[in-house]
Amino acid sequence: MTGATVSTQSGVPTAGSGLMVRAEQVHKSFGSLEVLKGIDLEVRSGEVCCLLGPSGSGKSTFLRCINHLEKINAGRIWVDGDLIGYREHGGKLHELREKEVAAQRRSIGMVFQRFNLFPHMTVLQNIVEAPVLLGREKKSAARDRAAALLERVGLGDKLRSYPGQLSGGQQQRVAIARALAMQPKLMLFDEPTSALDPELVGEVLDVMKDLARDGMTMIVVTHEIGFAREVGDSLVFMDDGVVVESGNPREVIANPRHERTKAFLAKVL
Repeated sequence: MTGATVSTQSGVPTAGSGLMVRAEQVHKSFGSLEVLKGIDLEVRSGEVCCLLGPSGSGKSTFLRCINHLEKINAGRIWVDGDLIGYREHGGKLHELREKEVAAQRRSIGMVFQRFNLFPHMTVLQNIVEAPVLLGREKKSAARDRAAALLERVGLGDKLRSYPGQLSGGQQQRVAIARALAMQPKLMLFDEPTSALDPELVGEVLDVMKDLARDGMTMIVVTHEIGFAREVGDSLVFMDDGVVVESGNPREVIANPRHERTKAFLAKVL
């Protein structure tokens, strides 16, 4: 995409406009496989947007494009008014240096299917590592924040435990606390409960519901229809790299308009 010609956009979102995320005609291919075929999406500050769809529909790829973990081939993505991964000059987009991209990512927390905790570090060390290493906080302040975050996710007594001593649900709650330690303005969740035993799913969803109540802007790739119905402000159903249907979660789930959405929901409800 470097050097790609773009048209001047009059509707570029600005910080404070109320739009936290705007994606415009986002395309992504892996070799000859076109995974995203022109995704448009808007998420306002404080909203919870749930992405639903079958495996291979492009949901996780799109989520990774939002923080430039995957480089898009065409289109644009803004987060809080900042064009992600690129700068525009002379009508063309030029890719940012890795250091600049890393700075953008600091305000975007991400929680993956797998917990990706450092096994040789305690829970507290896992959470403190990034804020201290990146110079966001002094170690003492980072430790205090980490302890408060662990209390928030119900793990205040696990500061000195190692990941291997925790259940999957506990590890995922630590991963959420670690992402929150960077004080993000946006949280991305990529099927955060899919690797958990069924009885552990609820404890992770409860933490996410608490974040939603506190006004955290969240984009959640999930198959948890109940969560989408209860907590989501918007629902986007994707299939084969496109947005098939979107709207109020309760309305889409109860009365899907598109036949593909109906077929998917019939299998998962």
